[in-house]
Amino acid sequence: MMLGGLGLFLFAISNLSDTLKGLMGDNASKWLNYFTGNLFTAIITGTMITIILDSSSAVIIMTIVLVNARALTFRQSLGIVMGANIGTTFSSQLIAMDIGQYSPIPIFLGLIFSIFTKSEKISQSARVVLFFGILFFGLYTMERAVEPLREHADFLAWMTTLDNPFRGSAIGALVTLIVQSSSATVGMAITLAKKGLISASGGIAVMLGAELGTCSDTLLATIRSDRQAIKTGIFHLSFNTITIFIGLMLFPWFTSFIEQISGNAGVEQKIANAHMLFNTAGVILFIPFIPFVERLLNRMLPSKNTDPSFPVLPR
Repeated sequence: MMLGGLGLFLFAISNLSDTLKGLMGDNASKWLNYFTGNLFTAIITGTMITIILDSSSAVIIMTIVLVNARALTFRQSLGIVMGANIGTTFSSQLIAMDIGQYSPIPIFLGLIFSIFTKSEKISQSARVVLFFGILFFGLYTMERAVEPLREHADFLAWMTTLDNPFRGSAIGALVTLIVQSSSATVGMAITLAKKGLISASGGIAVMLGAELGTCSDTLLATIRSDRQAIKTGIFHLSFNTITIFIGLMLFPWFTSFIEQISGNAGVEQKIANAHMLFNTAGVILFIPFIPFVERLLNRMLPSKNTDPSFPVLPR
């Protein structure tokens, strides 16, 4: 049941992203290009599109593709990547709200409208609703699947080892590398927390590791790309690595702060709050250093392109 629920979740994320990109057509790239005139609008744009697509990897890969196609500049991509890291925390908040029990409703409505409507736009919109329902039904299935584990002594003993931030982060990175979705990894941590199988500190450690594991598919997207696109992938890896390192160094204080601001909220909500606060704080921390990071990466990988038509934003 656990594997089945995970399969439904990953199936829904993949199809949700593809359906939304098909629904928006070329508008997604147009919006990215139009609303990335400066760093702050690029961050907001990356955040909003990630919330819509429910996949930071999809947004960053799309950005790398657009940079490689010269539809976006490397400078524009920096804000989008950081915004994508903020946008992906939205799904954690939804998962923590425990709305999976209502997932059959959007599944049924989405299925009916996608089958019987004659309008392609309405049919695509209905499929979006359908895949959202499947996504949360997958999480609901995983919740039911892990309930018996509360009686399993060996599993409970293993879960306590995740309280070690380095071990928990390593597990989170490995799981994300396997399932290719940080949202799925964080979702599983929140699901385990709902059933009392993982502590807040263990869930936060897994979340930190998931942020590193999600870099794998975006780095794969840079293969056979030009240097501008490669720099975008390197920036994503560097951004996540540095913020995770800082998070691990400050782990006791960070978890204590989350406990304080979350009050009497459940463990699942504390993990979701930590995800949102960590990624948002990382972006705020990085903003003053963006000009330096841009110059450093440009010096490390100077562009071979001398075409004057290549888009360059004014400083």
